[in-house]
Amino acid sequence: MQPEFWHKRWTSNQIGFHLPEVNPYLQRYWPQLGLEEGARVLVPLCGKSLDLLWLAKCGHEVLGVELSEKAVEDFFHEHQFDPDVSDQGPFTVYRAGSIEIWCGDFFALTAGDVADCSALYDRAALIALPPTMREQYAAHLQSILPVGLQGLLITLDYDQTQMAGPPFSVDGAQVQRLLGSTWQVKLLEAQDVLDDSWKFVQAGVTRLEERVYRISAE
Repeated sequence: MQPEFWHKRWTSNQIGFHLPEVNPYLQRYWPQLGLEEGARVLVPLCGKSLDLLWLAKCGHEVLGVELSEKAVEDFFHEHQFDPDVSDQGPFTVYRAGSIEIWCGDFFALTAGDVADCSALYDRAALIALPPTMREQYAAHLQSILPVGLQGLLITLDYDQTQMAGPPFSVDGAQVQRLLGSTWQVKLLEAQDVLDDSWKFVQAGVTRLEERVYRISAE
């Protein structure tokens, strides 16, 4: 899966993965992490998610990373923010208040870039990537993020033979294999969401489970 795939999705407005509301799992479980006000949160492959606004309103410094320039510009335009724009290595950085979105390749992010991040929120990154890139993503996360980090991970689990991703199926065994050797991973909730997911029903998917994990890099 090349960058052009995502650029095309945004350009053609094929963004069914974008939620028009704040993710309910984020609102339900984020307070349980016990983060201090002002904690910096890394949000990989953030798109123009409303979750960024919610995290900022909770008093966090938000660091989103997004490949699509259109997604980044849409986020600030739709919320009537006038961001400062600057360069940070290979990234173009958009800043407005406590929200920064770094536009560029997530894999170019370094440990120095995220040294002050104490939290991670992944709703749509891991499940957006095919198997090989998923392995690279998990390894890169673990190599750059600091010890003591807390976060939430949201995944989907379904029969991948019934529908091609993205979003891809990442079951519990994969999550443990990808992240569990370095981080603590705890399942918080698993919910059957097939009846609310018409795209999956139309594709012939017979089982769809959404899962929420708490992750700790200790």
